[in-house]
Formats: sequence, structure tokens, C-alpha cells
Amino acid sequence: MTNIKIAPSILSADFTRLGEGVDLIRTADYVHFDVMDGAFVPNISFGIPVLQSVRKATDLFLDVHLMIEKPVRYIDAFAKAGADLLSVHLEADGPAGIREALRAMEANGVKRAVALRPITAARAILPYLEDLDLVLVMTVEPGFGGQSFRMDQLDTIREVRSLIERYHPACELEVDGGVNLETAALAAEAGANVLVAGSAVYGAADIPAQIEALRAACR
Repeated sequence: MTNIKIAPSILSADFTRLGEGVDLIRTADYVHFDVMDGAFVPNISFGIPVLQSVRKATDLFLDVHLMIEKPVRYIDAFAKAGADLLSVHLEADGPAGIREALRAMEANGVKRAVALRPITAARAILPYLEDLDLVLVMTVEPGFGGQSFRMDQLDTIREVRSLIERYHPACELEVDGGVNLETAALAAEAGANVLVAGSAVYGAADIPAQIEALRAACR
């Protein structure tokens, strides 16, 4: 697949030098910002004050992944803090709450996305797909960095790509979890065009070179 976008996850950055960590990924396409609430997922990460700081530090597109219960409560705040796109998990609320969250994103002028845990079937996106800018398929169980890519999720990626091509071809397909030089190529071949990479980027000796290597692996 052409036009692969790389979205380094700053969850893997050195938080004592976060500004430098954001600067090091300036050749990427997106900054992936993982928000964990300790309820939808076991861990707690960071939130609105950190997003505001990152927004001041970069002009890159801020891709904010909300791993939080009933995310509609925080859409306005994250949008005002500088998010360019917000993704909400379909498992984090009922259909009415997800629709309300998507309407709030639209009202705030941010791009709209939904995310799927590995337990969730691709077809779950169908009620929302025509209103989305991006679908995020998790290739690990959300809540922890550094996990291995789940190969069984390649089928989900393919199924989501098929639905996107049928109903809303302009929608992007993002993959998050265990992405490295080997699995990036597999995800792209299955239909992803946005790849989130955390430790694979921030664990590299030369971060800009690693970003380019991830792109090259998908060509």
C-alpha cells in the first residue's frame, strides 16, 4: 500500500525529556497520544495538561486515542487542548454514547474515529462508518505498551479495509500495537495506511532513520 503514514506513540518517549522526544519525531506524519483512565484499561497514562504541552511543542497532526470509559464526557476538553483527531473505543460506551461522542467531535471541528479491541468484530464499525475519518484496529489488548503484534488481527484489518472500500473509501485505517519493521509490512499489506509505533521508534538509536525504515518496509 502506498502513502503509509507513521504515527509514533509518545507513550514510549522519555517523559523527563518529552519536548525533545516530540522534536525527534518531526519527520513522522502523526503524533499518537494514548490516554488511559485506569477504568477502561488497567493503566493510567496522561491527559489534557500533557496534550496542551505537546500541542505547543509541535505542528504535527495530533492523533488522540481515548482509552477511557464514556468518552463523550471529555471530547470537548481534548478538542480544545489541541487534538486534531479523537478516537473512541466502541467497547467504552453504548451506541447512543458513541454517536454523541462523534457529534461532539464534529461540533469541535476535529476528525472522528472509532477504535476496536481485538475482541470486537470488524462489522461493529458499520453503524458509524460513513461518519468516520479513521478506524483504529488494535493489534494488542489496549492498556500496555511493548506488547507483541497479534497475527490473528490481520484478518480484522482486512475485513475493516473491505468495509471501508465498500462504504467510505476516504476513511483511513490505523493499526496500533506491536508494530515494527516486520509487522508494519504485514499490516500495510492487509490494508492499513496509518501505523502507530511506540517502542519500535523510541527504542531506536536513530529515530528519524527508523521512521523512514518503517515507511520503506511497507513499499
